[in-house]
Amino acid sequence: MRVFITGLGVVSSIGLGKGEFFRSLAEGRSGISPVEAFDVSNLGREFAGEVKAWRPRDHLSAAELRRTGRCSQMALAAARMAVADAGIADGALRGERTAIVLGTTMGEADVLTDLDAAWIQKGERAVRRAMIPKYGSTLLPIHVARALGAEGAVLTLPAACAAGNYAIGFAADLIRAGKADVVVTGAAEMLQELQYSGFVRLAAMAPAKCQPFDLNRQGLILGEGAGILVLESEAYAVRRDARLLAEVGGHGMTCDAYHITRPHPDAVGSLEAMRQAIQRSGLLPDQIDFVNAHGTGTRHNDAAEAKVMREIFGGRRVPISSMKSMLGHTMGAASALEAIGCVMTLESGVYPPTIGYETPDPECDVDVVANVAREGPSDIVLNNSLAFGGYNAVTCFAKPYKLPAPAAIDSGRGGA
Repeated sequence: MRVFITGLGVVSSIGLGKGEFFRSLAEGRSGISPVEAFDVSNLGREFAGEVKAWRPRDHLSAAELRRTGRCSQMALAAARMAVADAGIADGALRGERTAIVLGTTMGEADVLTDLDAAWIQKGERAVRRAMIPKYGSTLLPIHVARALGAEGAVLTLPAACAAGNYAIGFAADLIRAGKADVVVTGAAEMLQELQYSGFVRLAAMAPAKCQPFDLNRQGLILGEGAGILVLESEAYAVRRDARLLAEVGGHGMTCDAYHITRPHPDAVGSLEAMRQAIQRSGLLPDQIDFVNAHGTGTRHNDAAEAKVMREIFGGRRVPISSMKSMLGHTMGAASALEAIGCVMTLESGVYPPTIGYETPDPECDVDVVANVAREGPSDIVLNNSLAFGGYNAVTCFAKPYKLPAPAAIDSGRGGA
């Protein structure tokens, strides 16, 4: 069964809504700026991809603002954008044939931080009862389901930095299995002090900019945001004459089972995930036009990913880019926001650049789209996410009807 993307919603540090978001990507506009959400003066790092040009009250009701934290607020706002972009009327998603599948890394962990601070500083009675129901990553899809009236499957996937791809892959599988007609999916993550200080302690944070695949890269920069996509079965989309933005191809999911922060030296897990995504799409590697790389800007991760690219594509230099150079690493939201960038790449034929790329690294001998966007073939793209703990998830996206028919894939034609 074919699965199509019909709507996109974005809350990000470089723009709200898919149009502003992709214009900023194509122009190489950075969303990295000094952190304002909390005090970083004692951490030795002060930059992040913080979402500043966004007011939750413009997108949520007073009641929704009272019962949600910032992460859920971004997810809700992006979900409403995506449903509107899909041309779905209010109330049309009510019922059990609509599912909500969202990813995150830490969800509303800032609420827990505030609870702990109140308790420690002033005692148990200082903890406001209204704070308690806001905590928990399980609430993200529940808030969206409540807003849309969706009564089908509701699921949170806390799959670290691969959560967005995991959610999109699971959402597509729900539709292919006949368990839903429409799935609102993607991921959200908010910038928070616990997470920020943790990455500083890991010595994984760059001083001021993220430079994926550059010889002098110094680490990642954290970010925040939400990327939401509306997925529909072919029959449902055709029946309502929906605009088809892209098709969801195959996905690959593996675990390195090696180390909590470092990729396997031979990158076996990410290599297999890419092979699975290509093969399950009924494709060969030479049919891939562009790869959105995980590209965190850390030494081991970028080198391992470049090694996988060379193994998959051989001598063919497929253009690759890392949107994290502009967004920062939005953790659980990363591959969902990047999936939206991939869909817009399919529509526009424009490969977003990797900004801050100055000096090639012999260990990362790949075709980086450096600093300036590039035009090129854009029928089929891959979206890589290779996360802490060894989570690997790779998803294939294509222009509508550019993938082999599902029956051809099932019969074994194509493969990596």
